[in-house]
Amino acid sequence: MTEQKVAVVTGASSGIGAATARRLAAEGFDVVLTARRTERIEALAKEIVDGGGSARAVTLDVTDRAAVDAFAAEVGRVDVLVNNAGGAIGAETVEHGDPADWRAMYEVNVLGVLHVTQALLPALRATGDGTVLVLSSTAALAAYEGGGGYVAAKHAAHTIAATLRLELCGEPIRVIEIAPGMVKSEGFAVTRFRGDEEKAAAVYAGVAEPLTSEDVADTVAWAVTRPPHVNIDLLVVRPRAQAANHKVHRG
Repeated sequence: MTEQKVAVVTGASSGIGAATARRLAAEGFDVVLTARRTERIEALAKEIVDGGGSARAVTLDVTDRAAVDAFAAEVGRVDVLVNNAGGAIGAETVEHGDPADWRAMYEVNVLGVLHVTQALLPALRATGDGTVLVLSSTAALAAYEGGGGYVAAKHAAHTIAATLRLELCGEPIRVIEIAPGMVKSEGFAVTRFRGDEEKAAAVYAGVAEPLTSEDVADTVAWAVTRPPHVNIDLLVVRPRAQAANHKVHRG
């Protein structure tokens, strides 16, 4: 009997991470949900199990290297790693940006990816068919005003994926990057605008159908379930209403 494949999803307490955990469980993975918010991932794991899937919750802060190493020592088999934990803080110009915000974004979006990927590479390698997936953003590919810190962090995450793919060439590990555009996901814009619901809502005002977390989760699930020899290097996914970071149709 084939052993069940295991997928680790970081930042699984809400938004794209939670949707991805649900979708990968539906695809037959034993999903390890990690995030800082224990109650939320435990509730989601229970929801998945009650629905006939396989899931477990592990409280984890990806910016804490000691905690990440401890997690890696205990998790066991890992076939797929979805580096989803991340986020944006603030929309100030480069001139007026707070270095503390930039540091916080770098810690989770860049060093978080580094910590978890480094720690789990031995387990991914051991399966003979591992997959590292980095959830970046279209901000990883093009700059925009007011996005300096987030753009810089996501460019770095993009570079980690590209470099790792080169370094692991010839090994049985795929490196995939999914770069979503405008996604109306739980909490992202609210966090960026420091709890200002009005500013957060304005991001999506007039856009008929921004992407949902489930849309991105569908893309992730498709990418990681391709045949082992197929690597989706970089997949950009946007809503039809968004032609570029700066070009959005608002009806």
